[in-house]
This record gives sequence, structure tokens and C-alpha cells, in this order.
Amino acid sequence: MSTIAAIADAVAAHINAGTFSQPVSAERMYQPAFTLEDLADLRVSVVPRTVGIAAATRDSSLFECVVDVGVQKKLPAEGADAEIYALLDLVEEITDHLRLRRLPDAPEAAWAGIAHEPVVSSESLEQHRVFTSVLSVTYRVRR
Repeated sequence: MSTIAAIADAVAAHINAGTFSQPVSAERMYQPAFTLEDLADLRVSVVPRTVGIAAATRDSSLFECVVDVGVQKKLPAEGADAEIYALLDLVEEITDHLRLRRLPDAPEAAWAGIAHEPVVSSESLEQHRVFTSVLSVTYRVRR
């Protein structure tokens, strides 16, 4: 299995092992495309995004793997702001669960950082009334 696919699987498993304010079932996938009906329930998608490779020593390389964690849910007609706040809290809980930790299923991958962009996709809100937030988590592996 490729390095980034193994890390993405490990991220999904690590999220699923966590305890959060809402039930979470993360799924590793390559193309997170959902219908609005699918998004009636919370969706957490783990998607391999990029791999950068740099020399570490004469005989090893440093793989920098970025995995996106998308959190999506269709918002209700009433009380959308309250739901957005609750979902942002959940995204922060997932961030705290991932940051500064190695993945039990990929201990060779060292956590290197997290970017949170978009915090909330205004396009997704405007066009579909769907909350969409993406964490880009970076891990480094020497091989």
C-alpha cells in the first residue's frame, strides 16, 4: 500500500477511535461526492491530497504527506447558526484529537501540522446550505 494511503487509513481509524461531542464515522475515500440527501447525516471524509519528497540523508528520503479531513452536513432550515457552531466545535475536537500525536496504525508517521481552510465554505453554504470545513493534516515519514 502506498505511504499516503496507509496514512489516510490510519487517520480515519484514529478519528473513529476518538470520543467527540457528536457521533463520528470517518471514511477514507478518494472522491468525496455526496448528494444533499446523503448529507442529511454528518459525513467525515479522509482524502489523501499530496506527497512531497525531499532528501533526508544520502540513503533516505523524507515524505511529507498531506491528508484532508472534510466535515460536511446539510443545515436545517431553522437554527442553522447553532448547527454551524456545533459543527465548528466538532472540527476543533477532531483537530485536538489529531494534533501532536502519532497515529497508532502508522507510528512511523510524525505529525507535522494542521491547516484549517476553509473554516466554513461560504460557497457550499450559499449554494446548498451545506456546512463544509476541511482540515489539511501533514505527516512526515522517513524511508
